[in-house]
Amino acid sequence: MNANFRRILNGSLALGLCALASTALADASDSKHVGRSTVYSQLPSDGLEALSPPAAIKAIAESPNSAPTEIWSTLEHGEKVECLDCIPYVSKLLFSSDHKTREISAWWLRRRIFGVFGPGEVYSQLLTTVGDQSQSENTRAYAANALGEFLDGAGIAPVATALVSDPSATVRNAAASALVRLNNRGPNGELATSLGDADEGVRLTSLYAVTHINVFGTSTDIASVAKLLGDSSAAVRRRAAETLGTMHVADSVAGLIAVTSASTESDAGVRASAAWALGQLASSLTSPADQAAARDAVTAIVNNDNEAQNVRDAAAIALRSL
Repeated sequence: MNANFRRILNGSLALGLCALASTALADASDSKHVGRSTVYSQLPSDGLEALSPPAAIKAIAESPNSAPTEIWSTLEHGEKVECLDCIPYVSKLLFSSDHKTREISAWWLRRRIFGVFGPGEVYSQLLTTVGDQSQSENTRAYAANALGEFLDGAGIAPVATALVSDPSATVRNAAASALVRLNNRGPNGELATSLGDADEGVRLTSLYAVTHINVFGTSTDIASVAKLLGDSSAAVRRRAAETLGTMHVADSVAGLIAVTSASTESDAGVRASAAWALGQLASSLTSPADQAAARDAVTAIVNNDNEAQNVRDAAAIALRSL
């Protein structure tokens, strides 16, 4: 009897210990999720997308008092929300005066196929709007912005056409920026043509575009950039010099040297940019004569006590490479 009793007692103790251990493990496991459950306790169970149900997307797009940050947050959370009825609401935001609102709206819309792409739908309307002279210049410019943000090749031709033919500098400037997003120089090299635009802002945006797309660099393209070293705008001349240096255009040595001297270039910023650009060409110069000419030009700047300090500093840095 005593032996049986001991076996029963030991078995009961073992079962009790197992139960206690299981409870402790369960409590420990639950404790790991206390913070998470608290944070998500107020959220619907079907995912974070439920933060932006269709009704919220429509409301945020329709309200004239919606802040850009509210719009951005709502559409970002609603990335995967399926709502065909929301498309007309969000498409209106493509013409908001706030560029971040236009950007996030295009981002949300380009993830939809139905209701956005296709004859007569949102994207098709943008393709028409960008070239419709009956629309205001802001409307055409916003359409160009949207076509760039949609990242679709179908937008390249109408945007490029607007870049060289629209009467509004605002639209042409937006078109140049759109080509940057589309990573394209235009089907007929319109970006090179726009470097000669009558508007300084368009020329500057086009120069920015030159170094931010992967398809610019024909001899005609380079010649269009180099020509701007003689532009009437100091800001354009400065960016042109920087562009030639960034692109490592070895054939631009003579043109850059010509604008390193105060006798031929009145703007110190341009002279500094030209000196910097000569240093950037160091690895691209294969002609000993070009190498010597570039080195002599920046050495002359370094040794010129009458030159502005920022120009001398740029030349000293360039000389290290030459």
